[in-house]
Amino acid sequence: MESEQRIVTANGITQAVRVAGPPGGVPVLLVHGNCSSAAFWEPLIRRLPDTLRVVAPDLRGYGATQTAPVDATRGLGDFADDVAALLDDPSLFGAPDARPVVVGHSLGGGVAMRLLVDHPHRVAGLLLAAPVSPYGFGGTRDLAGTPTTPDFAGTGAGTANPDFVARLAAGDRGDDAPASPRNVVRTAYVADPASLGDDEDLLLDTVLSTATGDDNYPGTSVASPHWPGTAPGERGVLNALAPTYFQIADDLVAVAHKPPITWVRGDADVIVSDTSLFDLAYLGSLGAVPGWPGPEECPPQPMIGQTRAVLDRYAAAGGAFREVVLPGCGHSPHLERPAEFVAELLALATVPAA
Repeated sequence: MESEQRIVTANGITQAVRVAGPPGGVPVLLVHGNCSSAAFWEPLIRRLPDTLRVVAPDLRGYGATQTAPVDATRGLGDFADDVAALLDDPSLFGAPDARPVVVGHSLGGGVAMRLLVDHPHRVAGLLLAAPVSPYGFGGTRDLAGTPTTPDFAGTGAGTANPDFVARLAAGDRGDDAPASPRNVVRTAYVADPASLGDDEDLLLDTVLSTATGDDNYPGTSVASPHWPGTAPGERGVLNALAPTYFQIADDLVAVAHKPPITWVRGDADVIVSDTSLFDLAYLGSLGAVPGWPGPEECPPQPMIGQTRAVLDRYAAAGGAFREVVLPGCGHSPHLERPAEFVAELLALATVPAA
């Protein structure tokens, strides 16, 4: 299929939304991750059958959607509310009571979880692609999400690489520095840069569409008395992902209506991993961040174990989930292993509505 962009007003902001397929098709909602946009799904959309109605919004501060501020104290609630407001737009889904299969990548996986918790009867199934842990990103020590410090030091906007942020703001398209957006796409978004193929510049465009600043990416930070000296502020994207504000594990397990969940991840992911190169505690253990206080005080976050533990609880409470691990795959399964990813999506899209 080919997609087209539409501009709608929903939840009080102007949102750019890509749509593909017939209005009467099986509804599928695609929610992109951090530092990308709806166009990040284009390589996947091309592979999908025209029996689906695909809706893929640009989240606030990404792509062509309004650069509205992100209130980090709501976790990912601002994003989830924006997406929820699209569900009743008949120009998008063709019906005012659409129940899509929701596909969420990385940060978008957290948005998808929040959408399920807030609107359980509007979700037919959940496909989580390399999702953020239900306990947020960084700052927790065990499978129960126990904080490493009272203020979740070492998480949030203060952990962002300032060179990457500066190059993002400047629209840098070069490859002369490790933190250039192009090199981040090549080395962190995928395990094998050859998997980007002819879409590399398209995908780079999505990264460069990210709005930077205190209200968006990365957000604000505050000083901390704990290593590494920074803690989440109350504004911006990385703080919305911090465990200070995004902890959805118990709410997800307790949701009354439990659609099936499929969790797809690569075993070579360097972003969402028990050895994440974006987790300052893990980088500290490698000697890359000075002053690390050691594994007893500040262990790396067990992101994969946390997600599995929460989804096991979800299944024990009456839901159903399956974990699909793709060998040699990195952070973007839909780009790196598209055939397997499409198969998992279509399997969820054919599950009878509960």
